[in-house]
Amino acid sequence: MTSPTLEAGANTMAEPVADLGRREQAKAERRQKIMAAARDMIRETGDMNLSMRELARRAEVSVATSYNLFGSKRAVVMAVLEDERDFVQKYHKLDVADAIERIFEAYELGYGYFVRDPDFYRPLWRALLTAGGKDDDTGLASPERQAQTRAAWHMLLTSAQEEGLLKTDTSAEALERMLSHLAGGTLLSWSVGMLETEELLPSVGLGYALILAACATEKGRARLDKKIATFRQMLAKAQQG
Repeated sequence: MTSPTLEAGANTMAEPVADLGRREQAKAERRQKIMAAARDMIRETGDMNLSMRELARRAEVSVATSYNLFGSKRAVVMAVLEDERDFVQKYHKLDVADAIERIFEAYELGYGYFVRDPDFYRPLWRALLTAGGKDDDTGLASPERQAQTRAAWHMLLTSAQEEGLLKTDTSAEALERMLSHLAGGTLLSWSVGMLETEELLPSVGLGYALILAACATEKGRARLDKKIATFRQMLAKAQQG
Protein backbone atom coordinates (compact mmCIF):
# COMPACT_ATOMS: atom_id res chain seq x y z
CA MET A 1 0.00 0.00 0.00
CA THR A 2 1.27 3.46 -0.86
CA SER A 3 1.89 5.63 2.16
CA PRO A 4 -0.16 8.84 2.67
CA THR A 5 3.09 10.81 2.54
CA LEU A 6 3.98 9.46 -0.91
CA GLU A 7 0.45 10.07 -2.20
CA ALA A 8 0.56 13.65 -0.96
CA GLY A 9 3.93 14.15 -2.64
CA ALA A 10 2.64 12.77 -5.96
CA ASN A 11 -0.38 15.06 -5.86
CA THR A 12 1.84 18.06 -5.10
CA MET A 13 3.99 17.28 -8.14
CA ALA A 14 0.97 16.72 -10.40
CA GLU A 15 -0.56 20.11 -9.66
CA PRO A 16 2.36 22.20 -11.06
CA VAL A 17 2.45 19.96 -14.16
CA ALA A 18 -1.27 20.52 -14.71
CA ASP A 19 -0.85 24.25 -14.14
CA LEU A 20 2.01 24.32 -16.66
CA GLY A 21 -0.16 22.54 -19.23
CA ARG A 22 -2.95 25.06 -18.77
CA ARG A 23 -0.54 27.99 -19.04
CA GLU A 24 0.94 26.62 -22.28
CA GLN A 25 -2.54 26.08 -23.70
CA ALA A 26 -3.55 29.62 -22.77
CA LYS A 27 -0.35 30.94 -24.35
CA ALA A 28 -1.04 28.99 -27.55
CA GLU A 29 -4.58 30.35 -27.67
CA ARG A 30 -3.30 33.93 -27.31
CA ARG A 31 -0.79 33.32 -30.11
CA GLN A 32 -3.57 32.08 -32.40
CA LYS A 33 -5.72 35.12 -31.60
CA ILE A 34 -2.85 37.47 -32.43
CA MET A 35 -2.11 35.65 -35.69
CA ALA A 36 -5.80 35.69 -36.69
CA ALA A 37 -5.91 39.44 -36.03
CA ALA A 38 -2.75 39.89 -38.13
CA ARG A 39 -4.28 38.00 -41.06
CA ASP A 40 -7.37 40.18 -40.95
CA MET A 41 -5.36 43.40 -40.74
CA ILE A 42 -3.16 42.43 -43.70
CA ARG A 43 -6.19 41.55 -45.82
CA GLU A 44 -8.03 44.75 -44.89
CA THR A 45 -5.16 47.22 -45.24
CA GLY A 46 -2.73 45.55 -47.63
CA ASP A 47 0.01 46.71 -45.28
CA MET A 48 2.62 44.44 -43.67
CA ASN A 49 3.79 47.18 -41.30
CA LEU A 50 1.36 46.16 -38.59
CA SER A 51 0.62 48.31 -35.58
CA MET A 52 1.34 46.17 -32.54
CA ARG A 53 -1.06 48.29 -30.50
CA GLU A 54 -3.93 47.74 -32.96
CA LEU A 55 -2.98 44.10 -33.29
CA ALA A 56 -3.19 43.65 -29.51
CA ARG A 57 -6.52 45.48 -29.38
CA ARG A 58 -8.06 43.23 -32.01
CA ALA A 59 -6.67 40.09 -30.37
CA GLU A 60 -7.92 41.29 -26.98
CA VAL A 61 -4.50 40.98 -25.36
CA SER A 62 -2.04 43.54 -24.02
CA VAL A 63 0.72 45.03 -26.18
CA ALA A 64 3.22 43.52 -23.74
CA THR A 65 1.71 40.07 -24.33
CA SER A 66 2.14 40.45 -28.10
CA TYR A 67 5.82 41.30 -27.69
CA ASN A 68 6.37 38.58 -25.09
CA LEU A 69 4.87 35.92 -27.36
CA PHE A 70 6.48 37.02 -30.63
CA GLY A 71 9.18 39.62 -29.98
CA SER A 72 8.45 41.80 -33.03
CA LYS A 73 5.89 42.42 -35.75
CA ARG A 74 8.20 40.70 -38.24
CA ALA A 75 7.97 37.56 -36.09
CA VAL A 76 4.16 37.85 -36.11
CA VAL A 77 4.12 38.00 -39.92
CA MET A 78 6.54 35.08 -40.20
CA ALA A 79 4.35 33.03 -37.85
CA VAL A 80 1.27 33.86 -39.92
CA LEU A 81 3.07 32.81 -43.09
CA GLU A 82 4.20 29.50 -41.61
CA ASP A 83 0.73 28.84 -40.22
CA GLU A 84 -0.91 29.56 -43.59
CA ARG A 85 1.42 27.33 -45.57
CA ASP A 86 0.95 23.57 -45.10
CA PHE A 87 2.77 23.13 -48.40
CA VAL A 88 5.25 20.49 -47.21
CA GLN A 89 2.58 18.14 -45.91
CA LYS A 90 0.52 18.47 -49.08
CA TYR A 91 3.55 18.12 -51.34
CA HIS A 92 4.58 14.80 -49.81
CA LYS A 93 1.08 13.46 -50.49
CA LEU A 94 1.27 14.16 -54.22
CA ASP A 95 0.84 11.05 -56.36
CA VAL A 96 2.44 11.76 -59.74
CA ALA A 97 3.95 9.70 -62.52
CA ASP A 98 7.34 11.35 -63.08
CA ALA A 99 9.62 14.25 -62.12
CA ILE A 100 8.17 16.65 -64.71
CA GLU A 101 4.73 16.17 -63.23
CA ARG A 102 6.17 16.64 -59.72
CA ILE A 103 7.67 19.98 -60.77
CA PHE A 104 4.36 21.31 -62.07
CA GLU A 105 2.28 19.81 -59.28
CA ALA A 106 4.59 21.54 -56.79
CA TYR A 107 4.31 24.84 -58.67
CA GLU A 108 0.50 24.62 -58.86
CA LEU A 109 0.28 23.71 -55.19
CA GLY A 110 2.49 26.62 -54.15
CA TYR A 111 0.89 29.25 -56.38
CA GLY A 112 -2.58 28.03 -55.49
CA TYR A 113 -2.22 29.75 -52.11
CA PHE A 114 -1.73 33.12 -53.82
CA VAL A 115 -4.64 32.66 -56.20
CA ARG A 116 -7.05 31.64 -53.45
CA ASP A 117 -6.15 34.49 -51.09
CA PRO A 118 -4.64 37.39 -53.06
CA ASP A 119 -5.63 40.01 -50.49
CA PHE A 120 -3.33 38.33 -47.98
CA TYR A 121 -0.48 37.19 -50.22
CA ARG A 122 -0.10 40.26 -52.43
CA PRO A 123 1.10 42.54 -49.61
CA LEU A 124 3.13 39.68 -48.17
CA TRP A 125 4.99 39.24 -51.44
CA ARG A 126 5.50 42.97 -51.78
CA ALA A 127 7.30 42.80 -48.45
CA LEU A 128 9.12 39.59 -49.40
CA LEU A 129 10.46 41.07 -52.63
CA THR A 130 11.46 44.38 -51.05
CA ALA A 131 15.14 44.55 -50.21
CA GLY A 132 15.56 45.95 -46.73
CA GLY A 133 18.41 46.43 -44.32
CA LYS A 134 19.08 44.13 -41.41
CA ASP A 135 17.03 46.38 -39.14
CA ASP A 136 14.02 46.33 -41.47
CA ASP A 137 11.22 44.87 -39.35
CA THR A 138 9.00 43.84 -42.25
CA GLY A 139 11.40 42.11 -44.66
CA LEU A 140 10.66 38.39 -45.02
CA ALA A 141 13.36 37.22 -47.43
CA SER A 142 15.51 35.45 -44.83
CA PRO A 143 18.55 33.47 -46.01
CA GLU A 144 17.09 30.36 -44.35
CA ARG A 145 13.84 30.59 -46.31
CA GLN A 146 15.71 31.20 -49.56
CA ALA A 147 17.98 28.22 -48.91
CA GLN A 148 15.03 25.92 -48.20
CA THR A 149 13.30 26.95 -51.42
CA ARG A 150 16.45 26.50 -53.50
CA ALA A 151 17.09 23.06 -52.01
CA ALA A 152 13.55 21.88 -52.74
CA TRP A 153 13.69 22.97 -56.38
CA HIS A 154 17.20 21.61 -56.82
CA MET A 155 15.92 18.20 -55.71
CA LEU A 156 12.99 18.33 -58.15
CA LEU A 157 15.22 19.30 -61.07
CA THR A 158 17.90 16.75 -60.21
CA SER A 159 15.22 14.05 -60.15
CA ALA A 160 14.06 15.09 -63.64
CA GLN A 161 17.63 14.76 -64.90
CA GLU A 162 18.09 11.39 -63.21
CA GLU A 163 14.87 10.13 -64.81
CA GLY A 164 16.15 11.14 -68.24
CA LEU A 165 13.60 13.92 -68.77
CA LEU A 166 16.04 16.84 -68.64
CA LYS A 167 19.55 16.95 -70.11
CA THR A 168 22.48 17.25 -67.76
CA ASP A 169 24.50 19.76 -69.81
CA THR A 170 22.70 22.53 -67.86
CA SER A 171 23.14 22.06 -64.12
CA ALA A 172 20.21 21.80 -61.75
CA GLU A 173 21.63 24.87 -59.95
CA ALA A 174 21.50 26.95 -63.14
CA LEU A 175 17.97 25.76 -63.94
CA GLU A 176 16.82 26.58 -60.41
CA ARG A 177 18.20 30.11 -60.73
CA MET A 178 16.43 30.64 -64.06
CA LEU A 179 13.11 29.44 -62.68
CA SER A 180 13.61 31.54 -59.55
CA HIS A 181 14.29 34.70 -61.55
CA LEU A 182 11.20 34.11 -63.68
CA ALA A 183 9.04 33.46 -60.62
CA GLY A 184 10.39 36.51 -58.79
CA GLY A 185 9.71 38.82 -61.72
CA THR A 186 6.21 37.46 -62.24
CA LEU A 187 5.36 37.69 -58.54
CA LEU A 188 6.66 41.25 -58.43
CA SER A 189 4.39 42.20 -61.34
CA TRP A 190 1.46 40.50 -59.61
CA SER A 191 2.15 41.98 -56.18
CA VAL A 192 2.14 45.55 -57.53
CA GLY A 193 -1.00 44.98 -59.63
CA MET A 194 0.59 44.76 -63.08
CA LEU A 195 -0.59 41.16 -63.50
CA GLU A 196 -4.09 39.95 -62.70
CA THR A 197 -4.49 37.06 -60.28
CA GLU A 198 -6.16 34.96 -63.00
CA GLU A 199 -3.01 35.32 -65.12
CA LEU A 200 -0.55 34.34 -62.38
CA LEU A 201 -0.71 30.53 -62.58
CA PRO A 202 -0.59 30.24 -66.39
CA SER A 203 2.10 32.95 -66.69
CA VAL A 204 4.50 31.20 -64.36
CA GLY A 205 3.58 27.75 -65.66
CA LEU A 206 4.22 28.76 -69.26
CA GLY A 207 7.54 30.34 -68.34
CA TYR A 208 8.64 27.24 -66.44
CA ALA A 209 7.62 24.95 -69.31
CA LEU A 210 9.47 27.03 -71.92
CA ILE A 211 12.67 27.15 -69.86
CA LEU A 212 12.61 23.43 -69.13
CA ALA A 213 11.71 22.53 -72.72
CA ALA A 214 14.95 24.14 -73.90
CA CYS A 215 16.85 21.68 -71.67
CA ALA A 216 14.65 18.63 -72.15
CA THR A 217 15.45 15.24 -73.62
CA GLU A 218 13.21 13.89 -76.36
CA LYS A 219 11.12 12.07 -73.74
CA GLY A 220 10.87 15.13 -71.55
CA ARG A 221 10.13 17.49 -74.45
CA ALA A 222 6.97 15.56 -75.36
CA ARG A 223 5.62 16.12 -71.84
CA LEU A 224 6.63 19.77 -71.79
CA ASP A 225 5.10 20.52 -75.19
CA LYS A 226 1.75 19.47 -73.74
CA LYS A 227 2.32 21.75 -70.77
CA ILE A 228 3.17 24.66 -73.06
CA ALA A 229 0.00 24.21 -75.09
CA THR A 230 -2.14 23.93 -71.95
CA PHE A 231 -0.67 27.03 -70.30
CA ARG A 232 -1.00 29.08 -73.47
CA GLN A 233 -4.69 28.25 -73.61
CA MET A 234 -5.11 29.06 -69.92
CA LEU A 235 -3.31 32.39 -70.28
CA ALA A 236 -5.33 33.39 -73.34
CA LYS A 237 -8.55 32.59 -71.51
CA ALA A 238 -7.46 34.55 -68.45
CA GLN A 239 -6.50 37.57 -70.53
CA GLN A 240 -9.81 37.49 -72.41
CA GLY A 241 -11.67 37.26 -69.12
